Amino acid sequence: MPPTPKHAADSYSHTFMDQRKVLVIGGGDVGSAIAHRLFRHGVRVLLSERASSPHARRGMAFTDALFEGRSQLAGVDASWQPDIPGVEACWQQRVAIPVVTLPEHLLIAGIGFDVIVEATMRRHQEPPDLRTAANLVIGLGPGYAPGRNCHLAIETQWGAHMGEVLRDRPAAQRSGGPRALGGVTRERFAISPCAGTWRTECRLGERVIAGQPVGEIAGRIVAAPIAGHLRGVARNGVQVPAGQRLLEVDPREEPQVFGLGERPWAVAAGVARALELPPLPGGEQ
Repeated sequence: MPPTPKHAADSYSHTFMDQRKVLVIGGGDVGSAIAHRLFRHGVRVLLSERASSPHARRGMAFTDALFEGRSQLAGVDASWQPDIPGVEACWQQRVAIPVVTLPEHLLIAGIGFDVIVEATMRRHQEPPDLRTAANLVIGLGPGYAPGRNCHLAIETQWGAHMGEVLRDRPAAQRSGGPRALGGVTRERFAISPCAGTWRTECRLGERVIAGQPVGEIAGRIVAAPIAGHLRGVARNGVQVPAGQRLLEVDPREEPQVFGLGERPWAVAAGVARALELPPLPGGEQ
């Protein structure tokens, strides 16, 4: 299960026990959970994300480091760095995960990674083949097949095989849509009706009612699709494409808005197994 620090300000500081350098591409909730876990294992991990990411589940990711310079997730800090020297300095300090918005080809050429984890979790695009960029490339979820576009894959679909390391078969194809929360699946999301600048004054965790205006884009109001708490809301002022998830409402009485989600943590554990890392302190799975 994901770790739950006793205090929000708990943080980790340690010597890097594993000298491998790992690039995690994609800073959403899954990529952030992987970076979180590898950092706790003592790995020099770098998280690469899009500038001004519209990722909505900001309470379950390091996304806000892009806007505020620093963020915390389940007791681990992340720090935005403008360049490769900043990344190296952050690794030297050993108190935070460096986060960058630099192009991956510049990072790969400038740092030389031992491992690349492709965690963008694309829904409609063919995943990239990065096998020439590192000795070990791990692809997450649908579209990834060892020997075709990655060295190892990790199963990301809900079920008994979630988090499994795949060495000789592809990851399962996407099916079934999002997992239900309180019996609600796709209906809990609000999607951008067009491209433009997203504007909102609502906060993560805020309670909303169905139909309540939460923000607007290009003059078009985006309302809460159901009643509940805002589990996800894209950051005010970001540029979004049409079809982007802007809101997610958790209808449960006890919503999860912050921390490490069950699926991201299971996938992160799979990446740790793929890297043959020892158990975490305290025996966390």
